[in-house]
Amino acid sequence: MPIYDSVFYSRLLTETTLAFHIIFATIGVGVPVMIMLAELASIKRKYPYYALLARRWARGFVITVAIGVVTGTAIGLQLSLLWPKFMEIAGQAIALPLFLETFAFFIEAIFLGIYLYTWERLKPKHHLLLLVPVVIGSSASAFFITTVNAFMNTPQGFTLKDGLITNVQPILAMFNPSMPTKVAHVLSSAYMTSAFILAAIAAYSLLRKKGDTLYAKKALKLTVTAGLVFAITTAMIGDLSAKFLAHTQPEKLAAAEWHFETTKNAPLVLGGILTENNEVKYALKIPYALSILAGGTPGTEVKGLNDIPKDLRPPLYVHYFFDAMVAIGMFVIVVAISHMWYARKKSRKPYPRWLLAIIVVCGPLSMLGIQCGWFYAEVGRQPWILRGYMKVADAATTSQDVDTMLLLFCLLYIVLALTAVKVLSKLFRKNDVADELIALGIFGGRTKE
Repeated sequence: MPIYDSVFYSRLLTETTLAFHIIFATIGVGVPVMIMLAELASIKRKYPYYALLARRWARGFVITVAIGVVTGTAIGLQLSLLWPKFMEIAGQAIALPLFLETFAFFIEAIFLGIYLYTWERLKPKHHLLLLVPVVIGSSASAFFITTVNAFMNTPQGFTLKDGLITNVQPILAMFNPSMPTKVAHVLSSAYMTSAFILAAIAAYSLLRKKGDTLYAKKALKLTVTAGLVFAITTAMIGDLSAKFLAHTQPEKLAAAEWHFETTKNAPLVLGGILTENNEVKYALKIPYALSILAGGTPGTEVKGLNDIPKDLRPPLYVHYFFDAMVAIGMFVIVVAISHMWYARKKSRKPYPRWLLAIIVVCGPLSMLGIQCGWFYAEVGRQPWILRGYMKVADAATTSQDVDTMLLLFCLLYIVLALTAVKVLSKLFRKNDVADELIALGIFGGRTKE
């Protein structure tokens, strides 16, 4: 009779929950920023199209927030049920940001309700001010939760002896070494992904030529421009993150690049396959690039996996997560630049369908990049759940019912996904762009470009 592996099922359930939650969490962090940019554009340029953009995006945002609350609650439950030994330690050291995240969410939820209720009751500038706490609250939620994840990578602010935690310093634990780069990368990538998801919707509308094309063009220009700025910012922060990993988690960077020998002038490995003898085949190698990524110069020495005990090495398939994340980031930057060039040079001509189709693809691709980034971050920390203190296998529950929980939660996520799609579809079908433009007296693109 096979041995029941509660660690495996616990990991699978946690991965499934995080993969589903991150979709709504990313949208929940990034879309408020895009709504604010649309409102600012409306006030500055006096275009009612941008105000309508903000209003329609806000309606959809409410639905994603509701789903995100459910999945976020599931994560909180699973941390205690699936990883009780981890929570015994980390729950004391890192309770502060978990506590503060609740207040950040309350601030976001309260002001979001007021913001939605006061569309016709306040002047645009005053109405915009109500959005500031929503943006701060959503980004603060991401900040506090990400500090917990950063703590798992570089734990500090406590003393652990014989399984007992003492000398807890919550502030020190919260502001751990991984926090700055990890928080910055999470926020910028969430803003970027949300921008490209909204750009994909606008591009799809132009492809179908449904409704007012000027409205969709305004949406596309705003979202792609914001997406480009946030994508470049994400790439710059990613560079800083790699340099941080080279010093604090060298095994994680080495696994991402299949780098085995500690050496200077190390190449960056893209794609390829790894043989049983740890030989890299069919890969594109960029000379000196890994050393430059790790330390800024070709002469930087990069620690290899051969200098790390085998039982402490991350799974080497994280290489593909890392490559996919970087490739998607570079791809959307190129697409955004292409769009901006075309819009400037060919401003009076319709967008080519091939460009619109590629922008549509950039939406789900950006979300896939987020998923790959998180899988790389979490799997790349293995075998540790709390690096240097506790391994995953030592933190998991010994319950024999985790597989049943996995099935039940998967059913829950399927129901939530279908509900979200149905509600959002019905919401926007009921409130057609053309009808709302008619109500505002600007149907037919009579507003100047």
